[in-house]
Amino acid sequence: MSFLQEVLGHPLTRGLAVDDPRTTLLRHDIIQGKAFLRALYAEWYERICGVLDKKNDVLELGSGAGFLQQFLPGAITSEVFETPGVKLIASACNLPLKAESLDAIVMTDVFHHIPDVGRFLAEAARCVRPGGKLVMIEPWRTAWSEWVYTHLHSEPFSPESGWEIPNTGPLSGANGALPWIVFQRDRALFEARFPQWHINNIEPMMAFTYLLSSGVSMRSFLPGWMYRPVRTIERVMGEKRSAMFALIELELE
Repeated sequence: MSFLQEVLGHPLTRGLAVDDPRTTLLRHDIIQGKAFLRALYAEWYERICGVLDKKNDVLELGSGAGFLQQFLPGAITSEVFETPGVKLIASACNLPLKAESLDAIVMTDVFHHIPDVGRFLAEAARCVRPGGKLVMIEPWRTAWSEWVYTHLHSEPFSPESGWEIPNTGPLSGANGALPWIVFQRDRALFEARFPQWHINNIEPMMAFTYLLSSGVSMRSFLPGWMYRPVRTIERVMGEKRSAMFALIELELE
């Protein structure tokens, strides 16, 4: 842990391992208690819901710390370990669901933790009906975000790596550059391996809002009322070239 992380780290999760289920529960409380961060997640959920054509049978991966159900009350919430309020305990690479049983699979900050995304993409294609969606908001690579993720973030960020990551744990295993690797750097390979998945849209977003929110592991910097002004300034300045995240929308043909 860096000196900065030690000084600014959120006291609720200090001393807990990231893979400890208690950390996920406390992060849920942190998001609810930090109005600026909660507004950020609300925007993420609104953006995800906005691109879903059908909202009947939707599976969310990595639901433990979030609150998507407030936007999609019928969503099937899931986690990789027992978590209060979560309906399904399952690995993204081995979903206990029938073929063509879902209209969509959605996630925020999850894809870059999946140890074998090739296997997951095949499994998602099995479970989603034709015309269904796979929608995620994930870290994205730009010159600015690479510097931030490399110097100010605890998770690995390795743009030169392959598709698989070390399976050290459900959250400690990660490569923040993985979404960019699969859907941008290796797009031709992705399209060859998974022709059934069509990339409808990749929208880079948020150059500095998440950084100002201090995320789920750091103390809060800004009050909730500042969220809208900050986002307005960010959009006016142009957020795509320095984006830290991207909204990624795939459709099953």
